[in-house]
Amino acid sequence: MRETLSWQGETLYLTVRVQPKASRERVMGWQGDHLKIALNAPPVDGAANKALCGFLAKQFGVAKGQVCIVRGEKSREKQLALHGVDQTMWAKFAQCHGL
Repeated sequence: MRETLSWQGETLYLTVRVQPKASRERVMGWQGDHLKIALNAPPVDGAANKALCGFLAKQFGVAKGQVCIVRGEKSREKQLALHGVDQTMWAKFAQCHGL
C-alpha cells in the first residue's frame, strides 16, 4: 500500500495530482507518490476542485459532501478526505482503474 493512502476509521486520506482542462475525465494512474487525475474543468474559481470532489464521489459511490480537500486548494497536488470509504471500496476502485 502506498504512503499516500491512509485511513482513520472509515475516512480515506488520499494525495492526488490534478491535470485540469483535460480532454476527458479519468484516473491516469500513479505519478510518483500521487494518484494523477485528469479533469475537464479549468483551474478557475475553484471549478477544478469542485469537479475533483464530484468525480471522486461518483467513483466511490458516496455523496459529494463526503469528499473534501484537506490541503492544496490552490495547488495541483492535493490531499483529500473521503468519508465513508473503506478499504474494500478502495480495492474495487484500484481494480477498476488498474492501480
